[in-house]
Amino acid sequence: MKHDYLNHPQADGDVTDVYTGKKDYFGQDWSKSPKTRFWRGQHLSRRAFFRNASAAVGGYFLLPTALSERANAAVSTLSTAKNCIFILLAGAASHVDTFDLKVGSWTPAYFNPTSYNGVLFPQGLMPKIAEQMDSIALVRSVRAWATAHEVAQVWSQMARNPANALAKLAPHMGSVVAMELGDKTQILPPFFSMNIGAGLGQGYLAPFNAPTFISPGGGGLPGSTHPDGEAVFNRRYALALDLDSDLRSSARLGEATNEMVTFNEAARKLMYNPQVSSIFTFDQAQRNLYGNTGFGNACIAARNLLRARMGTRFVQITIGGWDNHVNIYANNANLQAATRALDNGLGPLLADLKQDGLLNETLVVVMGEFGRTVGPLNVQGGRDHHPQQTVLMAGAGIRGRRAIGVTNADGSTVIEPGWSYNREIRAEDIGATIYSALGIDWTQIKRDYPLGRGFEYIPGASTGDYAPIRELWG
Repeated sequence: MKHDYLNHPQADGDVTDVYTGKKDYFGQDWSKSPKTRFWRGQHLSRRAFFRNASAAVGGYFLLPTALSERANAAVSTLSTAKNCIFILLAGAASHVDTFDLKVGSWTPAYFNPTSYNGVLFPQGLMPKIAEQMDSIALVRSVRAWATAHEVAQVWSQMARNPANALAKLAPHMGSVVAMELGDKTQILPPFFSMNIGAGLGQGYLAPFNAPTFISPGGGGLPGSTHPDGEAVFNRRYALALDLDSDLRSSARLGEATNEMVTFNEAARKLMYNPQVSSIFTFDQAQRNLYGNTGFGNACIAARNLLRARMGTRFVQITIGGWDNHVNIYANNANLQAATRALDNGLGPLLADLKQDGLLNETLVVVMGEFGRTVGPLNVQGGRDHHPQQTVLMAGAGIRGRRAIGVTNADGSTVIEPGWSYNREIRAEDIGATIYSALGIDWTQIKRDYPLGRGFEYIPGASTGDYAPIRELWG
């Protein structure tokens, strides 16, 4: 069926009404489901609040006490991380074959299902990640709002409904982190996005907060040299500075000119800079250690960026190959190829960060845009789109070797959310967790939003609709 994400109630800030009818926009019947209570009895949206406001004098004590406290309590951030590495599994990984393993007659023997403190994991499919399970928590009660690739991918990166008119100028989470934690005196940009040529940007925020898109290959920072050489470039750059010096110092030209000046100065810091070049230069031995793939190269660069401590606070790495509608278990292809690249890159990355002491201050988040159908494979030997998914989180003090939430026997739905809000976890909650771990108040509303409504870091968070998953820290 076609998912009506454009008319999803979250577009005007309401969440409670999503499940007041018999079916949600995935076509699932909620009228007899206990999950209806997760939204109606354990949750207070803005619309629900104002519906009850008229009866506040006589009926205040009828409102759920826990919700009142949750919506009005002072914000206390987790503040366990200085950096974030966000890995996007573009194409939507099969959760029941990876991070919420469900074993059936379809499961290949080489998966070697292994229990880690009661958490079942496909050790044979991802042995290097399995070695780091003491640092890993699997959030299994996550459910995507939509199952259209582009919409769900953007939703996971901005932690809001991208079809909402107010989200048209919204930034990537990494840009919000750059605005909050970035330092213009540092050499490196605060936000790198790797292995995609272009993508979600800084929205209405200043250019300084934009992602720097690169695909590192080990030969230095791409685009940081001039084809005519350093001497010629320096001479031309000095001439340009001299010619527009009056314009650059003139306040009458407005903020846009200042932003362009800042942008050019930041770019100049990256050019012909041996410190920067060394971060993106690595030999074949290093490439081999990380799997000798584009994803592995990006993991090396991410490690080096954090080691350098030169200003980068948020790194996104995109890895595709997960849209496995056909022949998902093909040898050396599809799921096997994607998990091998992920395993060979992420396993050593976690190990190196741990050895450096950087993992304690770095939150690592691995997620796709949604999950895949469960149980036996489809007629083409693959799995189709499904809203249920699992998110891997590690580092920043997270307690490992465990899962947050429990799904039913086939992995199609949540039976135990495993966290204080007692409902399914959404992309907005993941975003709130990232912000909170970095010490950022996820309930903030910036009043400089061009459309005049105020920019919410997480829509609805200020009234308690969404929150960090504190249970990750035990």
